[in-house]
Amino acid sequence: MKKIKVGMVGYKFMGKAHSNAYRALPMFFPDAPAGPELKVLCGRDAAAVEQARAQFGWEEAETDWRRLVQRDDLDLIDINAPSDAHKEIALAAAAAGKHLFCEKPLALSLPDAREMLEAARQAGIKHMVGFNYRFSPAVQLVKKLIDEGRLGQIYHFRAWFLQDWILDPDFPLVWRLQKDIAGSGSHGDLGAHLIDMARYLVGEFSEVIGMSETFVKDRPIAAEMTGLSAKGDKDAPRGPVTVDDATLFLARFEGGALGSFEATRFAAGHRSTNSFEINGSKGSVIFDFERMNELQVYFTDDADDVQGFRRVLVTDAPHAYINAWWPAGHTIGFEHTFTHEMLELFTAIHEDRQPSPNFVDGVKCQEVLEAVDRSIAERRWVALQEMQEA
Repeated sequence: MKKIKVGMVGYKFMGKAHSNAYRALPMFFPDAPAGPELKVLCGRDAAAVEQARAQFGWEEAETDWRRLVQRDDLDLIDINAPSDAHKEIALAAAAAGKHLFCEKPLALSLPDAREMLEAARQAGIKHMVGFNYRFSPAVQLVKKLIDEGRLGQIYHFRAWFLQDWILDPDFPLVWRLQKDIAGSGSHGDLGAHLIDMARYLVGEFSEVIGMSETFVKDRPIAAEMTGLSAKGDKDAPRGPVTVDDATLFLARFEGGALGSFEATRFAAGHRSTNSFEINGSKGSVIFDFERMNELQVYFTDDADDVQGFRRVLVTDAPHAYINAWWPAGHTIGFEHTFTHEMLELFTAIHEDRQPSPNFVDGVKCQEVLEAVDRSIAERRWVALQEMQEA
């Protein structure tokens, strides 16, 4: 297995997920043509990044990403810092000739995302964006059913990503609730995954119309935050929430299908319900990531007396990736999607091709996100062609 030397910026929620994936890849996919060497972990807090380095298994710690990207002993830069840092780090790393992995959303704006893509193209490097849910075995099965025509003509794609972690109005003002850092709220954080899933399975968007709401307008300033958790005093000074708490939109696809999308952080009882349903002329599928090892499948040509949705457990061969893990019927989890994602990244680098999804997909997703934003602001349908011509 060829070793690709990695430097990573970020060490909290996604940093831990990526580190785990890097360490699992050579253990469970020993025949992969390339794999990671965990060289340098980077973060601003020297003590915290050193603790993470030791815990996650990196060789060195660094506090300045500018020094990191200039190192001659690194091949790949992994960016999972907050969204406002993506562009600057990516541009510098591309200029230094480093391959790039960047978490979604790719950038704070469509022009920034396009600039990142162009920089990567000019540098001739490999680039990937972090849409890990594509790499669930059940989603891979959906892709196969659609590509083989077994669902027929696709009529509907409906998707919802529901969370409730900020339901308490006194939950602290974390960076994900600040537009200048996060770019957007539930729309760009959760909705981006739904948009990518729709593009991957159904095709390109044609036009959209949406609405959004911020239910809690201000929150106590956070004293400490990690991932999706935070600490703070409810009596502390409050700051404005500058992103959406919930965004819903309708869509038409170029292939003729209709779509509906809902992303919210105010769905009580839903910790992380990431689901979609697809209806076609020959059948339907339903996927819920909270039951990621199952796919509900219906075919119209089943005999009348046994028609209905069937539960397909995707933990046996021949389902994607499963042979690498556990015996038949033994489930996998959230963390495994990242390992599959990294398998695609390192294989693509070895094969001298662009991985999928890459920065092109990141730009396409940003076009849809901003088309919805324009629709909300102008209260009208917005064609994706408008965003592509902007």
